[in-house]
Formats: sequence, structure tokens, C-alpha cells
Amino acid sequence: MQVLYENILLLQWQQVVMWIIGGILIYLAIRKNMEPTLLLPMGFGAILVNLPMSGAVTQIHNGLEELGVIDLLFNAGIANELFPLLLFVGIGAMIDFGPLLSNPKLMLFGAAAQFGIFFTLCMATLLGFEMHDAASIAIIGAADGPTSIFVANFLQSNYIGPIIVAAYSYMALVPIVQPPVIRAITTKEERRIRMPYEQKNVSKRTRILFPIIITVITGLVAPRSVALVGFLMFGNLIRECGVLDNLSETAQKVLANLITLFLGITIAARMQAEDFLNLQTLMILGLGLVAFIFDTVGGVLFAKFLNLFSKKKINPMIGAAGISAFPMSARVVHKMGLAEDPQNFLLMHSTGANVSGQIASVIAGGLILTFVA
Repeated sequence: MQVLYENILLLQWQQVVMWIIGGILIYLAIRKNMEPTLLLPMGFGAILVNLPMSGAVTQIHNGLEELGVIDLLFNAGIANELFPLLLFVGIGAMIDFGPLLSNPKLMLFGAAAQFGIFFTLCMATLLGFEMHDAASIAIIGAADGPTSIFVANFLQSNYIGPIIVAAYSYMALVPIVQPPVIRAITTKEERRIRMPYEQKNVSKRTRILFPIIITVITGLVAPRSVALVGFLMFGNLIRECGVLDNLSETAQKVLANLITLFLGITIAARMQAEDFLNLQTLMILGLGLVAFIFDTVGGVLFAKFLNLFSKKKINPMIGAAGISAFPMSARVVHKMGLAEDPQNFLLMHSTGANVSGQIASVIAGGLILTFVA
């Protein structure tokens, strides 16, 4: 009872707020089924590290430092970029680049949908953030958690906790954030444009050579991104080579899910109330939303621009799928197309744009590192 009484006295209102935030993340994971493998451990971790004198995080007692297990995991998996890179192996094994290889011009939408990154970089700089922090915040617009972690950690950002939370939270909120933005900048007629999918046979040789060629080209254009692109493409090579099916399945299911769980609860090391609840965090969350919105806007407007010169019209919603939130954004666009026209099947087109966004976001992260580091 004495310990309970002492802990109650030590409890601060900011910690209670973090409990509420953790509870909201758990609610979204369970009730709304929004990225549960990530949001649930993030929410539980936020509660875990904000208990008074929590043994999960590093504490100093009687002048002696007691290392907490959450900090230990952070140093072992995030501080050295290990978790993001391992997760990319799993993501690469999940991705089928077939739709993109069948229609390579979809790569343009992946590039256009990175506009929000550079727009947000300018905004964050104008708001007074130092360049390395502004660049780290801007990468939230990559809609790619591992890339956000990699860049923020590499640049030693002072706000790595809020950046990671914003990146993964907005990824989970893609079905909420994107539809109203898309509707606001497209007409009903544009959203009803049909795009018949022409099935093209992509040879096994092409599928095997693609990840190797992309890695080499990216290494020449943006050397800083080689680690990210390399692990992503290595995972895809495992999938496509045809001789490592068991490893491919393990990477897709066991590795990806396990790393995501550890990543989610480890992020909580930077969600302690004294570091998280401040004006800068609110600004970062706002800038992250701006980045997501302008990524979507950039992709959609680029598709509308192409329609000015194209005989075969492109459904502008395809451009919105160019962000890296795979496969959520592709599904959002497909569902919106069906809602406007039950015979309008956009899944393969949106998937092609979506996987191109996965590559483009990593390259964008590498370019940011090249310019800023």
C-alpha cells in the first residue's frame, strides 16, 4: 500500500493524458481494425512507459542507473536502424511488382505523390525547425514508417518519437484522410473514368532482374538510400526467385509481423509524457497531416495534368495511390472507384501506383539524406 500511495503522489496529469492517447490507439486497433499489429503495441507501450517509476524505461535510483527493457530494445533495434531494415525485407517479400511492370508509366505517380515531402520540408523550416529536424518531419509524408525511422534516426532528430508516431498513425488513418481530399479536387465525372486493365504476362526473368536493377540505379542516384532500397528489393528477390518459397513466406508473415510488434512497443521509449506533450509535438502532427494531404494532392493533380495530353484518360484517383502506404491507399482508391461506378475496377492500376510509391518514398528519403546529412 505504501508503494501504491507513493506512486499516486508521483503521478502527473501529463502521464494520464498519455494513458488516454494509448487507450485511443488500442481502441483504433481493436474496434476499427486500423493497423492492429502496430497501433495496439504502440498504445500499450505508451501506457507502459508513463507509469510512475516505470521499470520498463531507464530510471536512476540512489545514483545508480537501471536500464529499462524498452530502452534496451530501442537501442538494439531502432537506434541502429535494425528493425526498419528487417521490416523492409518482409515488406519486399509481400510486394508483387507485376502490375507496375505491366504498366511502367505508373512509376510517374509514385514520384508525383512525394510532393508533400518537399512542401512540408519548406513549411517546417519556415516554422523554425532546424534543417535536420525539418527534413525528418518532412519524411512523414513518405507514408512509410521504416523510412521515417531510418531518416529521423540517421539525422539524429530531436523529435524522433513524435515523428514515428505521426508516420505510423497517419498510415493507419489513410482510409480516413485520403477520401475527402480526393473528392475535394476531383469531379464525379473524373472519379467515374474507367480504366480497363490489360493483363500482360511479366516473365520470371523480368521479375528477378527488376529488384536488382532498381537497387543499382537507386544506389547511383541516391547512395544514402541503398540500405533501405537494398533490403526492400532483397525481400522481393526472395519472393520472385522461385527457390526460396519457404523463406519468402516466413519473411511475409513471421518476420514482418514479429518485427512490427517489437517496433510498435519499442517506439514507446520516445512517448514519455515529458518528451511527447509539448507544442513541437502538436506542430509535428500537424505538419505530418499536411505532408499526407499534399502527397495526395500532388498525385491527383499530376494525373489530371496528364489527362490534358492523353487520349486514354486516367482516373485521377490513381494518382492518390502513389503514396507509399501499401496496400491501404490502393484499396481506398479501388473502393472509391466502385462507390462511383460498380463496374469500375481500379485495383490493379492503383496497386501499381502504390508499389511505385513504395520505391519512390525510399528514394526520396535517400535524397533528403544526401542534401541534409
